[in-house]
Amino acid sequence: MKHSNISIFVPHIGCPHRCSFCDQNTISGAQHAPSGDEVREICEKALGEVRDPANTEIAFFGGSFTAIPRGYMLELLEAAHEFVGEGKFRGIRCSTRPDCIDPEILFTLRDFGVTAIELGAQSMCDEVLEANERGHSAEDVENACGLIRAFGGEEGFELGLQMMTGLYKSSPERDWQTIERIAALRPDTARIYPVVVLKGTRLAELMKSGEYVPYSFDTAVEVAASALAMFDSCGIRVIKCGLHASEFVEKDMVGGFYHPAFRELCESMIYRHNMEFELSACSVIPEIATFAVAPSCISRALGHKKSNCGYFSQRGTEIRIVGDESVPKYRCELRR
Repeated sequence: MKHSNISIFVPHIGCPHRCSFCDQNTISGAQHAPSGDEVREICEKALGEVRDPANTEIAFFGGSFTAIPRGYMLELLEAAHEFVGEGKFRGIRCSTRPDCIDPEILFTLRDFGVTAIELGAQSMCDEVLEANERGHSAEDVENACGLIRAFGGEEGFELGLQMMTGLYKSSPERDWQTIERIAALRPDTARIYPVVVLKGTRLAELMKSGEYVPYSFDTAVEVAASALAMFDSCGIRVIKCGLHASEFVEKDMVGGFYHPAFRELCESMIYRHNMEFELSACSVIPEIATFAVAPSCISRALGHKKSNCGYFSQRGTEIRIVGDESVPKYRCELRR
């Protein structure tokens, strides 16, 4: 059964920094911080609607959960914890900053039924972090991961890391360094977000002045596809690739790259590259090439709106895709 979240946004409260790209009200669509009673209302309603509560977590998003005032954090945790346990939800997920994790906080989170912690790493390059006013270092990310992993065993936390591609002062090469360093940390999950420039942010000002130039469409997809393929090969579950569809993001976006089917575009690119690799081994490029892929991945191999079919057709090869249960995800085999 697919995992799901009951998402509750806590925008900006407690965050010691306003990063160059950040406007949580726009990203989440949230306009105010929820009270404990509002959390109870949300959870009560969801408990009666969710098909599989035992595989669902109450998720506090917004990026700085453990940095909010302690009394308010406990109010939210107490409210959510009432809906965790047998016959209720599986646990609580929260996202926070790497520099807002310490042993005392981890004990508190564990006592209130938190099962997963996601850290906003964004980049593992200190120059990029500093340029975007993150207020923490790559070492802070590594240290926080170590602390979270120290709470191991059956009662341990699921660890998630979030990265952002195409930040100010970054590059495809620096993004790849971040991908490799995150992969080396072996989180359980990852989120990949291409930069979306929102009005009212410092990044928007830098873009307007010409000091910051976002990635092109193709580069944004290529970099995120590389991250997706790397994390998958390392057994890291990518639970999000691209911002979630939102009328707020579409309305306030002034640059960068946003697409409601961004992950599909990335997966199509992975298959395109793998098919090109298979064809490059042929002494003569065939006019018709049949590739076997995992049955659940046939549409991804064909490409978003069959874009891969058109791509190879323009190069003189008609591709045909067949399903084969023995072929792993993202792999393809040229049938001769």
